[in-house]
Amino acid sequence: MTVTDPETLQESEDGEHVARRLRWARERELRAPRSPQHLSTADVFTLGNAVCGFLAIYFTTTGVLIPHLTGETAGGDRRSAAAAVTLLLIGSMCDLADGLVARKLRSSALGAELDNLADLISFGIAPAYFVVVWGMVTPGANQRLSAGIAIVVLLAVVLRLARFSCTTMRPGVFQGMPCPMGAMTVISIVLLNPPFIPAVLGIVAVAALMVSKVEYPKPHGVLATATLCWIVVSMGCLTAWATGVPGGHLLLQVGASLQVSLALMAPLMVIRRKVGDVRARRAESRTH
Repeated sequence: MTVTDPETLQESEDGEHVARRLRWARERELRAPRSPQHLSTADVFTLGNAVCGFLAIYFTTTGVLIPHLTGETAGGDRRSAAAAVTLLLIGSMCDLADGLVARKLRSSALGAELDNLADLISFGIAPAYFVVVWGMVTPGANQRLSAGIAIVVLLAVVLRLARFSCTTMRPGVFQGMPCPMGAMTVISIVLLNPPFIPAVLGIVAVAALMVSKVEYPKPHGVLATATLCWIVVSMGCLTAWATGVPGGHLLLQVGASLQVSLALMAPLMVIRRKVGDVRARRAESRTH
């Protein structure tokens, strides 16, 4: 039987305590925000999101708007529109990635501000511009009304981003439709090409959901993986449509319809819950 010297035991405990404190200090250092002069890995994805938004505007202008104004459209508008939407989907992937990376690695002091600015470009200005161009090139559309609706979309994104920066929500949810989902839903409505007035009403409804208090779940774990798979499938549908693959137009219609249905899922669940609460109160009052 070995008898441990009390002094040796105390030195061992002190050593373990020091090692733990060093490890905790190292973890705090790794997770502490960097100075504004340094960019983190998450910031690279954020900047990629901003670049995708700018390129989406570029393709919409050079491939859809300018050919329409000059009368030189020859099928390139469809490819350019698909490229613009694909870039916004890639921007959504970057937006999803920067949040995941920031939680795993340390973020920079610029992270939150960069994220808001990039989201404003990709999910505010780009889809609003897409709506403006759609109103100009679509027969039977009203240009001034489409411009007004585009402003509504832009302001909804600005208000939503500002509220997100100064409001603390319970973990795991967003208050209001997230900007990436709102942007892709607006573009999906345009790609479905419904009659002008129903399309306008749908876009206004999406803008209202972005500034509403309806709670949408944050993409973590399985939901994040499902979101990523959904984006990849949407890219495939857009590619099939742009290249003229047989059935590509049907794939586009199905994908856009599913996006609109996905955006409506949360408010429909809220309505269902409220209806259930009203029925429960009525049933309780009858029993009394």
